[in-house]
Amino acid sequence: MWLKPEEILLKNAFKLWVTEKDNEYFVLQRRRGYGEGGGGLTGLLVGTLDTVLDSTSKVAPFRILHHTPDSQVYWSIACGVTKEEIVQHWDWLQQNIMRTLSVFDSSEDITSFVQGKIRGLIAEEGKTSLVLEEDPEKFREALLRFEKWFELPQEEKLVTYYSCSYWKGKVPCQGWLYLSTNFLCFYSYLLGSEIKLVISWDEVWRLEKTSNVLLTESIHVLAHGEDHYFSMLLHLNETFVIMEQLADYSIKRLFDKEAFQREPALSDPLQITKRGLEAHAKSDQFRTFFRLPKEENLLEVHESFLWVPFSHYNTLGKICLSENYLCFASQDGSQCHVIIPMREVVNVEKPDSSSRALTVCVRGKRALRFSEVRDYQRLANTIRSRCGISASPQHSASTEVTKLHFPSSQQSTGRKIETEYKSTDKSQNSKAVSTEALMTVFHPQDVENLDPKMLKEKMKEQSWNIHFSEYGRGTSMFFTRKTRDLIVRGVPEALRGELWMLFSGAVNDMATHPGYYTELVEQSLGTSTLATDEIERDLHRSLPEHPAFQSDTGISALRRVLTAYAYRNPKIGYCQAMNILTSVLLLYAKEEEAFWLLVAVCERMLPDYFNRRIIGALVDQAVFEDLIRENLPQLVEHMTDLSFFSSVSLSWFLTLFISVLPIESAVNVVDCFFYDGIKAILQLGLAVLDYNMEALISCHDDAEAVTILNKFFDSVTNKDSPLPPTVQQASVGNNDKTSHPKVDISELIREAYEKYGNIRSEEVESSRKRNKLYVIQTLEDTTKQNVIRVVSQEVRFTAAQLDELYNLFKRQHFRCCYWTMKSPALLHHDPSLAYLEQYQLGFQQFSVLFSLLEPWAFCSTKSPLSLWIFRLIDENQDGLVNFKEFCCALDTLHNGSFTNKLKFLFKLHLPPALREVGFHPSLLQKQLSCDLKTSECLCVNITGRGKVDLQAYLKQWQNEILKKEETIKDLPRIDQTQFIQFSKTLYNIFHGDPEEESLYRAVAHVTSLLLRMEEVGRRLQEPRSPPESTKPASTADSPSSTTTGSHDSQDAGPDLTETEWSFSFEQVLASLLNEPSLVSFFERPVDVHAKLGQAKVAQLKLKANK
Repeated sequence: MWLKPEEILLKNAFKLWVTEKDNEYFVLQRRRGYGEGGGGLTGLLVGTLDTVLDSTSKVAPFRILHHTPDSQVYWSIACGVTKEEIVQHWDWLQQNIMRTLSVFDSSEDITSFVQGKIRGLIAEEGKTSLVLEEDPEKFREALLRFEKWFELPQEEKLVTYYSCSYWKGKVPCQGWLYLSTNFLCFYSYLLGSEIKLVISWDEVWRLEKTSNVLLTESIHVLAHGEDHYFSMLLHLNETFVIMEQLADYSIKRLFDKEAFQREPALSDPLQITKRGLEAHAKSDQFRTFFRLPKEENLLEVHESFLWVPFSHYNTLGKICLSENYLCFASQDGSQCHVIIPMREVVNVEKPDSSSRALTVCVRGKRALRFSEVRDYQRLANTIRSRCGISASPQHSASTEVTKLHFPSSQQSTGRKIETEYKSTDKSQNSKAVSTEALMTVFHPQDVENLDPKMLKEKMKEQSWNIHFSEYGRGTSMFFTRKTRDLIVRGVPEALRGELWMLFSGAVNDMATHPGYYTELVEQSLGTSTLATDEIERDLHRSLPEHPAFQSDTGISALRRVLTAYAYRNPKIGYCQAMNILTSVLLLYAKEEEAFWLLVAVCERMLPDYFNRRIIGALVDQAVFEDLIRENLPQLVEHMTDLSFFSSVSLSWFLTLFISVLPIESAVNVVDCFFYDGIKAILQLGLAVLDYNMEALISCHDDAEAVTILNKFFDSVTNKDSPLPPTVQQASVGNNDKTSHPKVDISELIREAYEKYGNIRSEEVESSRKRNKLYVIQTLEDTTKQNVIRVVSQEVRFTAAQLDELYNLFKRQHFRCCYWTMKSPALLHHDPSLAYLEQYQLGFQQFSVLFSLLEPWAFCSTKSPLSLWIFRLIDENQDGLVNFKEFCCALDTLHNGSFTNKLKFLFKLHLPPALREVGFHPSLLQKQLSCDLKTSECLCVNITGRGKVDLQAYLKQWQNEILKKEETIKDLPRIDQTQFIQFSKTLYNIFHGDPEEESLYRAVAHVTSLLLRMEEVGRRLQEPRSPPESTKPASTADSPSSTTTGSHDSQDAGPDLTETEWSFSFEQVLASLLNEPSLVSFFERPVDVHAKLGQAKVAQLKLKANK
């Protein structure tokens, strides 16, 4: 490897280098302690010194130095891992450089020329892979060490590396931590003791920062049940963040099967960089804080002051610029932030260059003044250009939609939608999108009603109107502490839908996608999928006590929204609890608004909540448990097992307390949720437990604790709710009302904010990341135990062996995802399938793994036998093999009886396994591509829009239950061509065996015997056959003498009678049983444990399959 020229004052300092070759301008040296004559104490000391000092010499013990005769200064220009590599560099210098150097007059010119040439070679090599690294030279050296030490496939991308100590027991080992796209690696070499550690990110259970008596601060990694600690990191926080990002990236890519088409920095695992990960993390944090669409990326950040008109002072903060939004967040503790969509910007002015200020004018005659912006001129130009882009037809058409929350525009938009969907055809009624919130239809406010509750409602509206006049209204409103205070007191019924849209960011989604919901409704209604069946089942269970959902108006609107969302996002489709949440959204928001609110909740605010495994809810339950330990120590002392709170709080998180609180109280919780996110739900959960602390501590079992909480929720009321009794939910615990005093929801929420409002959203997100690893690995482990329990009933492998096999199978599934985003495994994955089908292998992955585990080494990855075995065990012919099918095949070959092993080999040479009449390498390639195309087509059908054929699955399960044990009499006969191929397979199995010669003779004897038996049988049947057939029958002897040679056997193929004779499995079995050497070979036990160990080591060293 060519190195950036570096000056070396002493070419042989401390005699650590030995000269191998030299000439007038170059010296080739070998590191002492390596190669011939190495070892001993010198080798140990040199190796330790190289590792601790991060010397390239540890992995590249050869180097080339440049010098001139009249100088004592040497320059290192190349290093090599092997002597062959360094000699290639040496020869290149001799052929291309030495002749040229003679034309220079001075030593300085010679050195300058050599350095320029070497730098040019390095630049040429690093054009593609190292262009994004901060220090390409250092990174090249680190990459060399990484590849040499860990022997991972060349496709593996090193992201960054750090010097640190790894604690092995109570002893720290100084070494180097390497973080790559798919692996965490550590290397240390101290006085002959070498430590190598390789952990794939998909195997990490815990990743956290810890500290104790020995370790002031360290990073703890839990994987494979073992704890690993890394300390003495110069930049510990930076290292931890990168590790956290890589683990999260691995989870999304491998477990969730997410793609990153919108993020070029992450779209290709071969091009992941530290810079790209940091940019992704910042953009993600930016979108989360400002509730922006997932398409937005953080482009620029500028520190500045913003003039706050309602406070009459400048607040310090940061301007954050994305493709379509200009955002500002304060840093002085005032909790002030504002979001300005570019489509709302009218003009950008620069009033005062001395103060480096610019003014952004938005619709509604409002302006925001930013001052002390370092690069204000460029920022102003950027905003102008972005606004020019945002003035495209799409954005200009959405201007009216943006103003939906203002009274004047509500009516015009409503008329527009009504006109668009008005139809006299009754069949179209179900598609007519509702333009009014259901609450306004079923509970219109009586303006003349002046009862105390209505008066208080009017006072709330007045408070919000004052707030709007001071802080603005709509998308560019200022968000401050006062906004939160108003939220905690309760949102007026008339403003609830508008504010939910604003706080959740759904208003921006709807504004930038005009007509999108309408198209979805038209496309989705009438479709029949698993999701639509579940939606129909749950429609009448959604707030059944509310009048809106006792009529076709409410039910139809709910159906349209849920069906449209299932069509939009088939990965989620429909999940229970979505109906309850959507029904509440429809009460206060128009139908299209309710749809976009649902999008905001499912895809941004509650990620991974609404899917088959409800991972997001389980993660937040783990976060909730951590908060209970931190804030309610008394409760933890009494109830050491906090899993009870996880089970009882699941509905709190999934339905935002809607399922446990009366509807008039629950909507207040939803108000807080849309403003503060999951933090509001966590705070309220803590407040509920704190309120019932004494009762929970005194209870004796879980059932009593559940009863206490249920009675508490029944006692929660909303004394300010203007809803009539017909709309309000009745309390479940009516009989016991007297013993439970009423609790007002506003007081409960206020108490939650006062006691637990110090919980920061950043801490919640960090805890989510930390707990997500553990939750997913726990679910994966449960899946593994279920699979092993099912498979163990059909194979003779032990539970420990099945555990190892499952890990190998799963890793092989992941291997094809490690280095590409377009692998077949990504297409094959369908989380709705049974756990046995979660991980499957296509042919290429199967052939690699099977060749590592099969007992006789007869089935190489390029052998046609791999394809035949794959077809044989792929029972449903979908181009994929699951773990059960894989294990059953291996079990037959490892643990099966002689008869079963022979039957397996026999079936390999029958359809559907063997389809070709003859075999040629080009034919295998064609067949492989054909099988892969078939597999991809099947995958598209599986993952398309959630269409799952339940009847097909039920039929398949029924067939498996009723399937009878196959007997040897059920097997079809094998013809001449198939029999010749069968003989070849036996020869391949015996190749390399110590008793190879005797086994060959035995097979030849069996082949000859079978052919003679067939000849005898043919002659016995001759009288019944036409006279013409007797003559060619005598030619059947010709194959008998040539079957031992495969080429001669094929030469006998053109015989006209070859299709007329065949063998049954009983004949083949009986003949082979007469050969003791064959029987003993197949009954020879195989060391399964050793095979598994060898496969585990070899699996990662195999070349990656793209």
